[in-house]
Amino acid sequence: MTTKLNLAILFGGRSCEHEVSVISARSILNAINPDRYHAWVIGIDKQGHWHLGRSLDEIADKTVFKSGERPKHEDQVTLDLHQHANLRALDQGLKAPHIDVIFPVLHGTFGEDGTIQGLFEVAGIPYVGCGVSASAIAMDKAHSKKLFAAAGIPQTPYRIYEYFWFKDNPWDIVPKIEELGYPVFVKPANLGSSVGISKVHDNDRLVSALEHAFHFDNKVVVEKSVENCHEVECAVLGNHDIETSILGEIIPGAEFYNYETKYLDNQTEYAVPAPLDSSTTIRVQQLAVEAFRTIGGKGLARIDFFVDRESGNVMLNEVNTMPGFTPISMYPRLWAESGLAYAELIDRLIELALENHASRQRINFTLET
Repeated sequence: MTTKLNLAILFGGRSCEHEVSVISARSILNAINPDRYHAWVIGIDKQGHWHLGRSLDEIADKTVFKSGERPKHEDQVTLDLHQHANLRALDQGLKAPHIDVIFPVLHGTFGEDGTIQGLFEVAGIPYVGCGVSASAIAMDKAHSKKLFAAAGIPQTPYRIYEYFWFKDNPWDIVPKIEELGYPVFVKPANLGSSVGISKVHDNDRLVSALEHAFHFDNKVVVEKSVENCHEVECAVLGNHDIETSILGEIIPGAEFYNYETKYLDNQTEYAVPAPLDSSTTIRVQQLAVEAFRTIGGKGLARIDFFVDRESGNVMLNEVNTMPGFTPISMYPRLWAESGLAYAELIDRLIELALENHASRQRINFTLET
């Protein structure tokens, strides 16, 4: 009989994408094979406290996730960095399990940006997904765009600005942005789920859009909009031998695919597979693998592209190292349509996590004298 793994699903977090993470965690818990895993859930509230439970309902019943009330110590845990892969309970009455692998279903800041991944590596815990550097690079659109440009991966024209240079003379950067030509997208450099993004058609709204984006980050990316294009997504899976899914197209009900159209309304449509010819499909899949390898990705990512309807040119939009796993999320859907069911996808991601951890363990971090 195969020994079950203690699998911890980590969700929530101090992020604008907290609520999306909760939905993703519920979907994963509903899909995992109970014959293979002892599932534990660790919810991180918006103040950063970690709460342990055996089910999401047990944790969700606690109002801390909804109201931000001061939590009690009865279910709180921390990582014990002195004993690898152990949780330490803050209350002596709580027995914390030994964790074999963590699935950090955390989106955005403090979850998808390399910070939590670094904590797992210090603690010596296997975890699903990209490592510290790949997560940090992909999260920071300013750095990733420079890296992709150096690798020769086609992208839309862009500009990068920091709040330090914007705050005193906001209109000084407008002429450089207008060289891109309207419309443009203004984005915080380090957020996902389209939080803080504006589409701007003229300079009447440009400065206010920049101010809005700077509310969420100290660095902003401004991109030339690709009008009349297919917005397509490709799921990738693997550590070394990278697999790609069939492609999906996003058809937003609003002017662009913002947070509301992603999660709060039912107007967005999806075309799976995307209506592209075979040569364009192959081109997107090849670029997806190239982008994933450029950042040093491991495990999984969803990689987004623009395909110009007139020219057929393919341009990389961004790499998401921990895509959504909600019932409407494209990453699990693309794999399901490619023949890999949700439960099998989770099994594969955990196998890749353990494989990648074993690869790291062979490295000597000390120098014998």
